Amino acid sequence: MMIYDVVIIGAGPAGLFSALSLNKEKVLLIEKNKQPGKKLLISGAGQCNYTNYCSMEEFLKRYGDKGRFLKTALYNFTNKDAVEFFKKKGLESLVREDNKVFPITLNSSDILNVLINSCIEKGVEIRYEESAIKISYDDINQMYLIKTNKGNHAALNLIIASGGMTYPNTGSTGEGYAFAKDLGHTIISPREALAPVYADSYQFKELSGISFENIGVTLWRNNKKINEFKGDFLFTHVNISGPVILNNSRHFEIGDILRINFTQFKNAEEFKKYFDELIANSGRLNVKTAIKNINLPKRFIEKVMELSQVHEETTCSQLDKVKRKKLAELISDFPFKVERLGSSSIAMVTKGGVSTDEIINKTMESKLKPNLFFAGEIIDYDGDTGGFNIQAAFSTGKLAAESINKK
Repeated sequence: MMIYDVVIIGAGPAGLFSALSLNKEKVLLIEKNKQPGKKLLISGAGQCNYTNYCSMEEFLKRYGDKGRFLKTALYNFTNKDAVEFFKKKGLESLVREDNKVFPITLNSSDILNVLINSCIEKGVEIRYEESAIKISYDDINQMYLIKTNKGNHAALNLIIASGGMTYPNTGSTGEGYAFAKDLGHTIISPREALAPVYADSYQFKELSGISFENIGVTLWRNNKKINEFKGDFLFTHVNISGPVILNNSRHFEIGDILRINFTQFKNAEEFKKYFDELIANSGRLNVKTAIKNINLPKRFIEKVMELSQVHEETTCSQLDKVKRKKLAELISDFPFKVERLGSSSIAMVTKGGVSTDEIINKTMESKLKPNLFFAGEIIDYDGDTGGFNIQAAFSTGKLAAESINKK
């Protein structure tokens, strides 16, 4: 049985970046798939939005209350460091107006190839189609024993970077949680994050593809407002999505009410005041014509008029108080009841995982077992869409490796 300086489980962005950052002679990276980085390849619709060019202060806010845990890792290897890393490897990057960063080729395989080639240059031994089955710690010899479907390995240091439980067809099936638990770690119950919302009695199938920029969403639970968000919103043929929904799905629970303000008014009260004046001053105009001043998509206007039972030929002077109130509510305070979140097969990342209370944030080393490290999505953090999760995988992987280098 070969004794390695380091064994890494999982050849996703965290595992690969750990491997290429190590300065040890004997490094083994095992991956259960036939190829590495399957989830990385589909990120950003295959274009790989691998980081974001916003300020680091803003970066930390994109992980909710886990920003503090990730601070050392992200400052140790920043978004600009990531861009510079790929540049030195011959791959330039494209920074869009929204700060999302892609390889200049808009091809995720180019990012993956840089990572793999960097591992090969470092002499990392990579084994594909090899799955870890059981991991234990030998207290006497102070090493980890890794049983796989193809044999047994021993490691002086172990990095578990096996990902979360979303997009299982890419290999992220959550087996790393069992390994961590067997080694004494607490697992925060994994669930879907960056997921669309399936709403009860969804009535907007025909509006699929219509989007709204920077609109307000309030979250209600048990008739109490508990949070509010702003961002871009999207109707699909089966659910509601867009960054404002995806980024904040970590906060949603079944039965919650999401109230959507489709206007640029600060809140529903301000819009209602404006709307009442608009209708009162538009007399003979059709309601549909008058509402055009609000600058909303035509199909959306038609839909909310249908739901308010306002005929398209109705004039403003004919619009009664009840229907006027209903129409204003649907435009500026539309209630969607959360039936469920998108399943693990479509959620982009996992919320939950190895408890951050049991990981040293300055090294990514376990507080419970010596020379055991975690990197990437297996840890209980999740970031917004826009490159934040891949950057965190790179950064936690690099920090774990550098911590081992210093030993």
